[in-house]
Amino acid sequence: MLLQRGAGRLRVGVVPARRVAAQRPGGHLPAAVVHLHHQLVRAPAGRRGGLDGGRRGRRLRAVRRLRRRGGLRRRPGRARNAGGDHEQHQQADPPGVDAHESLLRSGASRSPRRRDGLPTGAGRDDVHPISRPDPDRAPTSCHPPGEPVPTSPRRRLLGLTAATCAAAVVLTGSPAAAVPPSDLPVPASGRYIVTLTDEPLATYDGGTDGIARTRPTEGRRVDTTSSAAREYRRHLEERQDEAAERVGVEPTRRYAVSLNGFAATMTADQARELETTPGVLAVSKDQLHKPTDDKNSVDYLRLSGPGGVWESLGGTDAAGRGVVVGVLDTGIWPENPSFAGDELSATEPGDDDPYRAYRDGEDIVMAKSDGSTFTGECETGEEFTADLCSTKLVGARSFSDGWEAAVPEAYRNDYLSPRDGGGHGSHTASTAAGNADVPATVEGNDFGTVSGVAPGAAIASYKVLWEGTTEETTGGWTSDIVEAIDAAVADGVDVINYSIGSGSESAVDNPISLAFLSAASAGIFVSASAGNSGPGASTLDNTAPWVTTVAASTVAPYEGTVVLGDGQRFSGISTTVDQPTGPAPLEVAVEVKTAAATDADAALCAPGTLDPAKATGTIVVCDRGVVDRVAKSAEVERVGGIGMVLVNLTELSLDGDLHSVPTVHLNPPASADVKAYAATAGATATLEPGNLAGDTMPHPQIAGFSSRGPSTATGGDLVKPDLAAPGVSILAAVAPPSNSGRDFDFYSGTSMAAPHVAGAAALHYGDGVHPTWSPMQVKSALMTTAEDLVDAEDQPVTDPFVQGAGELTPTRMFEPGLVYDSADEDWLAFLEGIGVRTGTGVEAVDPSDYNTPSIAVGSLLRTQTVTRRVTAVEPGLYRAQASVPGLDVEVTPSILNFDSAGQTKTFTVTLTNHSVDFDEAATGSLTWSGAGTTIRSPIAVTPRALLAPESVAGSGRNGQLRFEVQPGVEGRFPIRAYGLAQGAASNGTLPAGAASQYETTVAEGAKVAQFTTRTPAQRADLDLYVYRVQGSTATLVARSATAAADETVVLSAPAPGRYISQVVNFANAPGTSSTAFTHRGAVVTEDSADGRLRVTPADPTAEVGEPITVTARWNRVDGTSPYLGWVEYLDGSGTVLTVN
Repeated sequence: MLLQRGAGRLRVGVVPARRVAAQRPGGHLPAAVVHLHHQLVRAPAGRRGGLDGGRRGRRLRAVRRLRRRGGLRRRPGRARNAGGDHEQHQQADPPGVDAHESLLRSGASRSPRRRDGLPTGAGRDDVHPISRPDPDRAPTSCHPPGEPVPTSPRRRLLGLTAATCAAAVVLTGSPAAAVPPSDLPVPASGRYIVTLTDEPLATYDGGTDGIARTRPTEGRRVDTTSSAAREYRRHLEERQDEAAERVGVEPTRRYAVSLNGFAATMTADQARELETTPGVLAVSKDQLHKPTDDKNSVDYLRLSGPGGVWESLGGTDAAGRGVVVGVLDTGIWPENPSFAGDELSATEPGDDDPYRAYRDGEDIVMAKSDGSTFTGECETGEEFTADLCSTKLVGARSFSDGWEAAVPEAYRNDYLSPRDGGGHGSHTASTAAGNADVPATVEGNDFGTVSGVAPGAAIASYKVLWEGTTEETTGGWTSDIVEAIDAAVADGVDVINYSIGSGSESAVDNPISLAFLSAASAGIFVSASAGNSGPGASTLDNTAPWVTTVAASTVAPYEGTVVLGDGQRFSGISTTVDQPTGPAPLEVAVEVKTAAATDADAALCAPGTLDPAKATGTIVVCDRGVVDRVAKSAEVERVGGIGMVLVNLTELSLDGDLHSVPTVHLNPPASADVKAYAATAGATATLEPGNLAGDTMPHPQIAGFSSRGPSTATGGDLVKPDLAAPGVSILAAVAPPSNSGRDFDFYSGTSMAAPHVAGAAALHYGDGVHPTWSPMQVKSALMTTAEDLVDAEDQPVTDPFVQGAGELTPTRMFEPGLVYDSADEDWLAFLEGIGVRTGTGVEAVDPSDYNTPSIAVGSLLRTQTVTRRVTAVEPGLYRAQASVPGLDVEVTPSILNFDSAGQTKTFTVTLTNHSVDFDEAATGSLTWSGAGTTIRSPIAVTPRALLAPESVAGSGRNGQLRFEVQPGVEGRFPIRAYGLAQGAASNGTLPAGAASQYETTVAEGAKVAQFTTRTPAQRADLDLYVYRVQGSTATLVARSATAAADETVVLSAPAPGRYISQVVNFANAPGTSSTAFTHRGAVVTEDSADGRLRVTPADPTAEVGEPITVTARWNRVDGTSPYLGWVEYLDGSGTVLTVN
């Protein structure tokens, strides 16, 4: 049964059943609700061990027998390994105006191999009309936002999971890239920067001509719009004019915020004269500066350069040496120089190069830093031969059985081989472990060099995501992904990057998650993207404790400035303005449209809407939305425009697309200001490189699209995401055919963040670092050394549901002091604790007691004590300090003394609420200090008024059942019952692959709604989808698509309106051609009385933590049909009661 919970009504309860992947010989058989009989065996010698040298990373081989309801069944008519793969995994789209922007690829064409010839490139803003979501509202429910009603059997691919590469990011503010002025040893004619002695706005303390101070107070930003700022800017410009007039030059650019000065073209003699002019601080040549700042994520993370992490490890060749990073994605483009390596020989390596890969027959063999061996395969296929692998690319395989079975050949648009058909896989692989210092030139723009985080590591590519001709046929299937994980574990990779996820949170015991449990038990670190469904709460995916879930943060962006003819300046994002464009006439798109174009289409700069006779030589202002962003600039270029100002009409992402003409992307309020000025007579503008407006953008911030916690699958008892890493406008390798011929491109998404963490793990496992650490020891080191992000006001962010433990900090991660370790028995105990029956005999633990480097209590009833254990990396005395505003926090013992490395000690943390409101999360941290370091863990606690089951079920015409409610308050505790409601029955019969729809009206104030499908054919497989209809839009709100015959969807506190239930016959029972069923839609209101429901006690007196036994009784039920009831508590939450 799927239970969709209303806002503020999250309670510990059932986990939705999910479809089970079909078996393939030798493959894993994980499932959502499954008995796991684990046979624990030791991994090959040298695999991951603990600090004490003991075996921590044991290989977990599943002897997994599926005992799920009805057992395991193959889908009829499907190829091997395809049956039952109900979840499709595809590249994700963030919500809002960009709901279907699949990648931040700036190409006009996805691939020349498309059969329909339609462009599907980067910067897409195309939205299916029936399902266009509200661009100002992020989804908060557990379903893919804006998914339209399926209209054909092919649309049954609704269990979508998506590669989390977003093309959206909300950024507020802009960093100024300060360039130190150079000396003028040999002055020459040209452009110079003149710096004056008066203080700029950012540092001016007042006192000049009575002008008030403009320096911001601590923690604030410069206000360039204040009256004092405007007055002082005029004063500075007067001084600049005086200096320029002294030598007869005209300022071409002015600076007043972080620098007081101007740019001008002058001769060497004029420059010399200005150098000696009173009030002039310096005259500097305007030189070309190569990118060396935070726009390069490896520079930003302080991996490169003197004193950087790579240098401390012995150089780039040593950074990750002896490690293999496995990448599950869209494949790889092996010709990219990021993946260049030496040809594989049949000669085994010598002592001077022990980790060099070599060929042993058809296998690729590589000795690893932990003493074990990687044995890979270089698969041949379409446009991919075995000689494309090398000492860098040591494995390339593809997994497509599920995809080929589900997608007809006419809808496929990819290489049937490991070759990357989209670019996403090449991007993530090169980010994690691409070669160092690879020159990156894109369309003539020199972006310096790019490097992977672990350039010394080898790469093994496992292609599981596939390009189709439609959104529905693009992605990967559970069976293929699980098979690839299986192969990666067998091959012996050390790290897996998994930049794939769902539009909503999957159960932590889904097949892929359980496959990763096995991988982690085998000593493999798994880095997974959190998802791109932010900024709403509880929108993340990949939340199992044995994986590291990564959010996306910003680095310093590439910027451009729109300078209007009246002097106004607005900074935004730009990768295409590398020199001044203009001044030129500035036109709003509707003013240069063709006679046939509508204003709405022209405002978007849709293809074919602009008139060359009006637009030639102009800079055009285009509204964002609907049309691909890069298609807008292509239209401007087509009609002879020389630049574009792309404006968001509401606060949305700012994107660094590679446009056809120089483009600056702006957010409100600048959008309205630019459009208002453009509407005036004679309006002009110049697009300038860099930030000339002074509105600096603090970083690192969390990306707007980055999915947030808390995790609903774990009841909020586990902090997710785990940490953040750069994921905005990341430049890396791509597949040229699907990226307009580019070798490198900018992508954004948590897909880009995850490989940064995967690369960091590879650095840990490298020769001479921590090659035998367990995955959880590495995860602990990354989390406890992370640092807080900042918000738009440059203030620290402390919300763990946004940033996890903070942003990855490689410069600290090798010396964590203490680590929180865990292994397979801990993970199984965690699963038992959240209600998953593992069948292993492992006892359940409270999920809050799972030994992770964070602390979360999803439902606090006044007070709770959690337990943790830490192992010393560095012996010494450590003292605890903990703080959570609104809670009392007590750590016992508060001092831990470790005599040696490897020693483990246990402590407890008692959390008591004294002032935090119910259902409001309180956040803080616990920090251990000692041995010259600090070990910080985030804390997130949500007090509750009560704990009650989400649902209970009974049977019989006249009956009763009992259940317990735990109060978090004292005093009167009213309990009320509503219902029962039966709902009208609708009978139907469907052949396989067909669907029927039924409408239900939900009244205002309804307590709960239930949609059921029942069939006597218990070997059939029906699926149920429920949509809410608003105007012409039908949005999927819940689904129940299990392997069982009967399906149920329950919505608590449903929004009023029309709902459509769609019953889909996925498969008939063997030997039958159709399946008969009965559908009901029942709604409980205050007046529902199809069957009388009563509860006792109705008004008990509560004591905190003392359970109240509730007895529910009913009568007048016919005993053959499902009935629905609602038991409500003092805070408006409730328990769903069903009677069958």
